[in-house]
Amino acid sequence: MKVSEILKVKGNILFTVTPDTPITEAVVAMAEKDIGSLVVMEFGELVGMLTFREVLKTLQENNGSVGPNTVRKHMDDHPITVTPDTDLNEVRRIMLEKHARYVPVMDAKTLLGVMSFYDVAKAVLDAQGFENKMLKAYIRDWPAEEENS
Repeated sequence: MKVSEILKVKGNILFTVTPDTPITEAVVAMAEKDIGSLVVMEFGELVGMLTFREVLKTLQENNGSVGPNTVRKHMDDHPITVTPDTDLNEVRRIMLEKHARYVPVMDAKTLLGVMSFYDVAKAVLDAQGFENKMLKAYIRDWPAEEENS
C-alpha cells in the first residue's frame, strides 16, 4: 500500500501556520481543532512542523508557559518527509526509527498532506481486516475433498 492510497481515504485537509505566528495562537489552533501538528509554511514552501512534542518542550523550558515567541523558535525546521509513492511499510519504519508521529507528504516541493501515526495504524488495521475477511471467505468456500475408496 502506498501513501497516496491512504491520503485518498483520509482527505486533504491541512492546518498550517507561518513561522511568524505567535506560539500561543498555534497552541490554541491545535487545541480547538483537536490536532497534534501544524505544518509551518513560508512563501508557499514547507519550512517546518510544530507538533505537541515541540509544544511540550516549550512548556518545560518556560516553566509551564508557552512564552511570547513565535512558531519559528519552537518548530522542527527539518521534518522528515515522505512521497506519495512511499510504501506504507517504509513509512512505518521511518516513523519508528525517527520517533516521528507526523510526517509531511511531499511531491517535489508541493505539500500534499500529513501522515500521522494514527493514519498509518488505521491503514494497517483496515488492510489486515480486509485480508482476514478474504481468508475466511476462502476457507468457507474450500472445495470438499473426494474420498478415496
